[in-house]
Amino acid sequence: MSMNFMGYRRSNGTVGIRNYVVIIPSVFCANSTVEAIADQVEGVVALRHPVGCTQIGLDFEITARTLIAMGNHPNVAAVVVVGLGCERFTPDELYEGIKASGKPVVKFVIQEEGGTANTIKKGVAAAKEFVKLASKMKRVECDLSELMVATKCGGTDATSGLAANPAVGEACDLLIAEGGSAILSELNELISTEEMLARRAVNEEVAKKVYSAVYEIEEVLRSKIDERYPGRNELISPGNFTGGVTTIVEKALGGVHKSGTSPIVDVLEYSTSPQPGQKGLFLMKYESQDGEVVTGMIGCGAQLVAFTTGRGNPTGFPFVPVIKVTGNQFTYKSMQENFDFYAGDIISEGMPVEIKGKQLLEMMIRVANGELTTAEKIGGDELFVIARR
Repeated sequence: MSMNFMGYRRSNGTVGIRNYVVIIPSVFCANSTVEAIADQVEGVVALRHPVGCTQIGLDFEITARTLIAMGNHPNVAAVVVVGLGCERFTPDELYEGIKASGKPVVKFVIQEEGGTANTIKKGVAAAKEFVKLASKMKRVECDLSELMVATKCGGTDATSGLAANPAVGEACDLLIAEGGSAILSELNELISTEEMLARRAVNEEVAKKVYSAVYEIEEVLRSKIDERYPGRNELISPGNFTGGVTTIVEKALGGVHKSGTSPIVDVLEYSTSPQPGQKGLFLMKYESQDGEVVTGMIGCGAQLVAFTTGRGNPTGFPFVPVIKVTGNQFTYKSMQENFDFYAGDIISEGMPVEIKGKQLLEMMIRVANGELTTAEKIGGDELFVIARR
């Protein structure tokens, strides 16, 4: 197995595994304009979202941070920014935040362009030029240390903790051993594993960050409990119950396996890149809503997502490949078109986790080289969801 992959090296030194032109609205008021531009240009992705105005404090900061991170992401070749003109998150801030990375970017403001039609016309012309530019970019050989993988559970059942998550954890260990990186999050589903995780911290400072992050999310959950609605306070979903996961502790003890056994080098804020030169396993502070947490980890720089599911989940991300992994043989048979990797033979045949992890890493490298995932083939883009606070 080659420990290299063929990626797109950007001017700021980062490496992408996809090469999309992205149209980003600074505010939800520009969503239809952005989609109209994308509909007319092949090879362009529109990042529709419901935020950008009437926000304050941390809620506002997360929106700004995340949209800029999407534009700066290494899987993005160039960006067209579209704003309305009176929003709180200004198109100028989004434009300048992306421009600072050295990435090709242009900005159009509907109120300054004379309306929607003219903005669409100019946006289409700019997007077509960027697509031509992107088509001339060539993949180059890159070391595996340039790859970062986000890990996620969705539609968990008992087989996730027994097979799919351990396979992902083993693949991440192998990647990190080669100098690469991985991210674990979903802190509400890691409650009761904080001591296990803290023991893996590279130093006492990081261990304290681990405890603090988990305890903080525990307090958030406690504050949301409303005794008026007792049927609405469960921490795990009906699908988890049906799949044989009955408590948050059971889910946590299965979900933590996605992280493998590597040391935790740091705890990251939502949609915030590691310190320059930092590599290894990271914990990101956030809950487990599928789209929000995946978007945040991608905002941290992950170019690839390993997504485990026992119940079945078809979702994808607009410009980042999502590898779907299951350990459930029945789900795999019934939804095979939605899966990329089967880990159920760990259970049914006693296949060593080490072998499945190696096979999964090999698939990750193939996907990094350009092989399409099932979510990419069906056009899944549901996982782009900006967190709200």
